[in-house]
Amino acid sequence: MAKPAVIVVGADKGGVGKTTVARTLLDYFTAHHTPTRAFDSESPKGTLKRFHPDVTEIVDVTSVPDQMKIFDTLSSVEAEVTVIDVRAGLLSPTLRALRDIGFLEAVKKGQITFAVFHILGSSIASLNEIDDTAPFTTDARYFLVKNYVNNTSFFEWDQATHSAYFKKLKDAVEITIPKLNEMAYEQVELASVPFLAFVANKGPTGDAAANYSFVLRGYVRHWLGNVWAEYDRIKLNDIIAAGSPAGTPRVQAVRS
Repeated sequence: MAKPAVIVVGADKGGVGKTTVARTLLDYFTAHHTPTRAFDSESPKGTLKRFHPDVTEIVDVTSVPDQMKIFDTLSSVEAEVTVIDVRAGLLSPTLRALRDIGFLEAVKKGQITFAVFHILGSSIASLNEIDDTAPFTTDARYFLVKNYVNNTSFFEWDQATHSAYFKKLKDAVEITIPKLNEMAYEQVELASVPFLAFVANKGPTGDAAANYSFVLRGYVRHWLGNVWAEYDRIKLNDIIAAGSPAGTPRVQAVRS
């Protein structure tokens, strides 16, 4: 069996659009025919579960039985990738739990491929999370995600602040999630379907044509293509398929 891969998507700060990023990851793996499962830790009613009900299970990531449900099954399920959408405020506690159960040690030994998509906000408090999470990502692929969907400004006006936080981790990779037209985003929310299904004009059941706007579908298609281009540029598919091949750098820089 291929080495299992785990992707944690999260932030200690709320309102940064982490579930949006998790949704694009699930769509990306669907398009590449990569068997994927997901866990939504926004218990008891998760947003990710609403958009991807067939592959998503709601869990309490702080609960030992639910941790067992996620990690004891990594090698026994058909899914090659496990995506965990971590509820706001629980990224650092979740990473500490992964250390305590020996997960990070297994990653260090090359038994599991591990990636962290750290969704950043524009506040100093959000950027300070980098210091809290860095000790747990030494052997992971660590991605600092700037999500512009919420009209966020990431201290471009203050290059000293930007440099102090974004350059302190030489192995961290920046990913840019561009802004999606507000009306298009709202219509996908109302439809409660994956971005990929909205583009294909498919309803929630996936087997019947919907009646979404041609224009708004075009905006989503263009935006999703740009997001996937970022994932292609960090070679996400290769990371999942082969882990970290000998002789290759652990990270590659991503330019927006």
